[in-house]
Amino acid sequence: MPSSGSISASYGNSASNIFICSDQPRAIADIVEAIEHIKSETLDDFERDWRKRWLVERGVEIISEASRHLSEELKARHPEIPWPKVAGIGNVLRHDYARIAADVMWHVSQNELADLERVCRDELAKERTREDEG
Repeated sequence: MPSSGSISASYGNSASNIFICSDQPRAIADIVEAIEHIKSETLDDFERDWRKRWLVERGVEIISEASRHLSEELKARHPEIPWPKVAGIGNVLRHDYARIAADVMWHVSQNELADLERVCRDELAKERTREDEG
């Protein structure tokens, strides 16, 4: 369940709630929601609880995949975001998961996503303004 004030995206029409990212606003909302869910308390708590680690890893996979559905135009507006790295980390998690250090994932979830979250929230606000004006 999304946290208070979160942006909730609809994940398809099936009863199984399969992740289907068919448009850019949904992909942006998915990124924001994933970031909200993966913020953790302390590194010690994170390292002790495999469920928190898996939650963060899955959240980062969602962020990675959703970023691949963003337009080149949007990415060009935000060169401060390392888009190839955002997309690429999902491949590392899927194919080299055994080598992922818990402290690295914690650092990413706590320190590396603020700019991406800000950019996505700004883009969602712009999209809503366009919808309201249209």
